[in-house]
Amino acid sequence: MPAPRFYLDLPLACGARFTLPPGPARHAARALRLSEGSPVTLFNGCGGEYEARIDRIHKDEVAVSIAAHRAVERESRLRVVLAQGISSGERMDYTLQKAVELGVAAIQPLATRRSVVKLAGERSDRRVAHWQGVVASACEQCGRNRLPPVSPPLALATWLGNQTPGRLLFLSPHAKRRFADLPPPDGLDILIAGPEGGFEADELAALDAARAIPVRLGQRVLRTETAALAALAAMQTLWGDF
Repeated sequence: MPAPRFYLDLPLACGARFTLPPGPARHAARALRLSEGSPVTLFNGCGGEYEARIDRIHKDEVAVSIAAHRAVERESRLRVVLAQGISSGERMDYTLQKAVELGVAAIQPLATRRSVVKLAGERSDRRVAHWQGVVASACEQCGRNRLPPVSPPLALATWLGNQTPGRLLFLSPHAKRRFADLPPPDGLDILIAGPEGGFEADELAALDAARAIPVRLGQRVLRTETAALAALAAMQTLWGDF
């Protein structure tokens, strides 16, 4: 069995000895029931991973020591930013978790007309922090050593006016083109997926004005938590590392 992986928002170095933060410590001691001498893998999102072991466990306090650094990366050669219409509760969490497993490079939550969840101020900050935690947990599970950043939510029109250069692709059940009909990317792809209920007419007009390319996923209408993931899987199969 591979050693359990833990993301730590800390500087890491060979030879370092320290106690794990409360969250990872509880997970190691209570959920995984690790013991003294158990190997663990640590990473901080800056590249590579560290071989470590547990030196001591006392209640919820877990002390570890780092033995070696491995310069290993598991990033996809396909660079995709997912611009996802904000969906409710577990649907958004599920989309972000699986998008990380499928190799997405960054995530931009979009506030759209039909987004059920409305975020502003401190509530928005808390939700972004929660989503970044979902991303970190997904990286622990799938072996990625670099965390895809989650940007603060933006209104679709605002984001379209400020987004970085790249090929814009948006999912539409009415599109004529499939992913198999598109040429391979020559740089960054930006995949835009709507929330529950899809985009309003003015949002579709804004996407058209931004020269976003509509793409369909077969003959069926997929749920918001399914569509982006199916698209990412298709992109990885056609142009990535599948």
